[in-house]
Amino acid sequence: MALSKNRPTPFQPTTRLGAHYAIEGLVRLGQGRMFYLANDNRPDQPHRRCIACGAEDNPRAEEHCVRCGEALKPQRFMVAARWDTELFEPYEALQGLKLSHPGMVPVIDTFRMDGVLCSVSLWDNETLMVDEGAPIARDLMIKLALRGVGLLAFMQTNGVEIAPLTLANFIQDKSGEYKFFDIEVLQVQDGPLAAPQCQTGIEGLARALTRFASIHDLELKNVLDGAINGRYPTPLTFGRALVEASKTPPKTNTAHIAAAMTDVGLQRVLNEDNWGWIQLSEDVLLYVAADGMGGHEAGEVASRMAVDTICRVATERFEQLGNITAETLENILDEAFQAANNGIKSHSENLGNDMGTTMVASLIYKNSLALVANVGDSRGYLMRDAVLHQITRDHSLVSRMVEQGRISAQEARNHPHSNILLRTVGTERDVEIDIFTVELEKGDRLLLCSDGLWGEIEDEDIEAILNHYQDPRVVCREMIRAAHHGGGRDNITVVMAEIP
Repeated sequence: MALSKNRPTPFQPTTRLGAHYAIEGLVRLGQGRMFYLANDNRPDQPHRRCIACGAEDNPRAEEHCVRCGEALKPQRFMVAARWDTELFEPYEALQGLKLSHPGMVPVIDTFRMDGVLCSVSLWDNETLMVDEGAPIARDLMIKLALRGVGLLAFMQTNGVEIAPLTLANFIQDKSGEYKFFDIEVLQVQDGPLAAPQCQTGIEGLARALTRFASIHDLELKNVLDGAINGRYPTPLTFGRALVEASKTPPKTNTAHIAAAMTDVGLQRVLNEDNWGWIQLSEDVLLYVAADGMGGHEAGEVASRMAVDTICRVATERFEQLGNITAETLENILDEAFQAANNGIKSHSENLGNDMGTTMVASLIYKNSLALVANVGDSRGYLMRDAVLHQITRDHSLVSRMVEQGRISAQEARNHPHSNILLRTVGTERDVEIDIFTVELEKGDRLLLCSDGLWGEIEDEDIEAILNHYQDPRVVCREMIRAAHHGGGRDNITVVMAEIP
């Protein structure tokens, strides 16, 4: 699915949409969408609509609907504005079916305006799950997964093929119920979908759910990986596997020592960052963050390939391992990095385009040793005794200029060539990788991040957030919030692991 590069100018507060709505403000930029809060304060219209029955002939001065008698209270709405015109008709076709499902937020209005398609839903302070850090509690995770599977099965039965779900599609209402909001539609057909047409939806749901699964939940992760790789032909078989996995609790209850979150930022259309984590054994954990580049969509592909490959290859190499030593773990990290690098390079050559990614990863062994590797300007930090230390070195032109004493570190932050990288994953074969060894102590915190974080806030601010908040999920959320306040000019990814 291609996304239009030409994101329209956002609607300004007080902009009047259609016959009933006035914009309060922009809530979030999504991939291919902008989300707005709106209300029905439209004194320019002589009549107002009743939400309960749909009557639109109520005089504005009336306090109750002239048709059904319901009170005409002020209403708030969430408006999703999409601009990829190729997807307008399928989305409108879905709304024409007037389907109702307990796992789907109803759309009460759809209309086109100024080249965008607006869909309107009632809003009652629900939480966008894209604002949640990972992981979420195991029981909530299963509940969310099964709600998604139910929705996929419902769509399959009704002939609706949906695009891969993103975190922006997940919401939680005030009662704690999960629902899906503003789903993108690829096509609507007569009759149920064939099994192959379900794969996009199943894979997309599994990838989105992986964002919320604990690094320690091996049973659940196995099911999600299987769904991503096409193991389950229908939503029903996927759902059965999830139920079976839910019967086996995680072997450890230390899930909350790790957290992660990624965000599109305030100025980008597409989030080209990716992150992942995997438990290679009870003693060895792998964390990774990648920041893709290479033009429209290519960067997202490169960073996703990098994360998937490094996790897969590290798993394969670890299973072949005899004795675990610092040297063997370093070899695993190096081989996994090179596999990701050369795989992206080959893929790029086959497609005839330029793509690459920065990447930072850490292998943690027995909570006593960390190997931190990086290529590019995605960074690894260590927080110890309330003081932040940068572990990695940026492979960038301005970083080299700082090392040579030609400019200061502060000048490097605002240098016109700050975006020029000297090394990236996937642009040349057999890339040179920096690997750093850190002897860990109790209470240490490791932070991996893309330049969307450190490029918007100072290291002192990162240190302050780490010192102020204990919950790693809250730390990730506050880091991204701070990057927004700093300008939010790039995608932002934060992965954090705490030594208990």
